[in-house]
Amino acid sequence: MDHLIELSPIEINGHTFLAVSVLLPKTTLLAVSNDKGYIMCGALDVGLLNEKLKDRKIIAGRAVGVRTIEQLLNAPLESVTWEAEALGIHPGMIGKDALLKMI
Repeated sequence: MDHLIELSPIEINGHTFLAVSVLLPKTTLLAVSNDKGYIMCGALDVGLLNEKLKDRKIIAGRAVGVRTIEQLLNAPLESVTWEAEALGIHPGMIGKDALLKMI
């Protein structure tokens, strides 16, 4: 069996982020984060973050149909939290560009 959880630092324009892959039955959870926010695969529930957890002010974006960290970094975000929008992150923005707004 391959590694179930893989953590690796990645660099984007001189800034370091943490990439996380979690292998689960029939799916892989993907996320890239720093201390301010993160982007994640389709498993992220943006509605939950915006509504039930709005007091946490979570900065996050969701990309769907991605299977690797590289795809997550290069995919357009399908949805973002209200806190992400306040930073200038919007649906359609490429994942790595959204991460750079979280610096």
